[in-house]
Amino acid sequence: MLARILDKAVSGERLTREEGLALLQSHDLTALGRAADAVSRRLHPEEYRTYNIDRNINYTNVCTAVCDFCAFYRGPNEEGGYVLPRDVLLKKVEETVALGGEQILMQGGLHPKFKLDWYEELLQDIKSRFPQVNIHGFSPPELHHFTKVNNLPIRTVLERLKAAGLGSIPGGGAEILVDRVRNAMTRGKVNTNDWLNVMRTWHEMGGRSSATMMFGHIETLAERIEHLDRLRQAQDETGGYTAYICWTFQPDNTDMADVGKIGPYEYLKTQAVSRLYLDNFANIQSSWVTQGLKIGQLALLFGANDMGSLMIEENVVAEAGTVHFLTLKQIRDAISELGFVPRQRNVFYQLADSQREQFAIEANKNFGKNTLPVLA
Repeated sequence: MLARILDKAVSGERLTREEGLALLQSHDLTALGRAADAVSRRLHPEEYRTYNIDRNINYTNVCTAVCDFCAFYRGPNEEGGYVLPRDVLLKKVEETVALGGEQILMQGGLHPKFKLDWYEELLQDIKSRFPQVNIHGFSPPELHHFTKVNNLPIRTVLERLKAAGLGSIPGGGAEILVDRVRNAMTRGKVNTNDWLNVMRTWHEMGGRSSATMMFGHIETLAERIEHLDRLRQAQDETGGYTAYICWTFQPDNTDMADVGKIGPYEYLKTQAVSRLYLDNFANIQSSWVTQGLKIGQLALLFGANDMGSLMIEENVVAEAGTVHFLTLKQIRDAISELGFVPRQRNVFYQLADSQREQFAIEANKNFGKNTLPVLA
């Protein structure tokens, strides 16, 4: 039966939930990887594989939600809470641009006090100084939170943020899009339908976003497939998702530390099945941030066509004790070693021109040496 399902997926036919579950329940990692790679090469016959340069800027860790899986957040009155001063945040954007980045990934906790105009001013400050930078910002939990704090419909919130400079939306806060799972490990956070509705509304406005899955905690294999099925249905409706990224739960320093950490076998299997199931998603990103260089590279043979971001800064996963940092050279070499040409792209999967790509390569050679060049 496994071979029949894999042949069906490789040929481009849509899998059912039952077939997706059968793949997750199988133990033939080699067969799953081979099929996922075949699908990836069918969708991406080009000679290159891509990566991005951006920075994850967490403007605040103050959050009213209580997520047992999160080591990053601090309660509104808890010690260790912060809000980045505006000049510090802008300096982080400046450093990103100096390293060849054209995007920032900006997310934070669900702050109880900030009104929408605070976020509008934040976006305007960034865009006025760095108009070329795409702001990939505010995950669906944040955006849904804004509707509650401001007593506004989601479309109004999104329209105002878009006018202020919001360029695209990251897929954070999805975890598992099944309310049984969400209710068991988080309080005060967006539910499944509202998460999807934020994205649906943004897509209806012409916006683009990414989609994610954090797995390997309390969900069942069937619930992983339910998550994928909801994303696939949503993509059928709007076509607004640019990419899908999955990663394993990092339990250290969280209230779910007793769950234990799953390994690369389960990661590669789940990513491969995701590639086979999400037939309407063009791009799959590797998660080297949680898996490290070698497994992140191997993911390019298990359905991924993109190495993700250089990620000049990352705080959320790092708080959970997982610290993998790669240089631009390591990312490019990982792609080259597999026989592909490494190419820089933006969040919309448009390739950088040769001048910008070469600029980033040269800038990153000097990263940390205080000799960053200026792009003419």
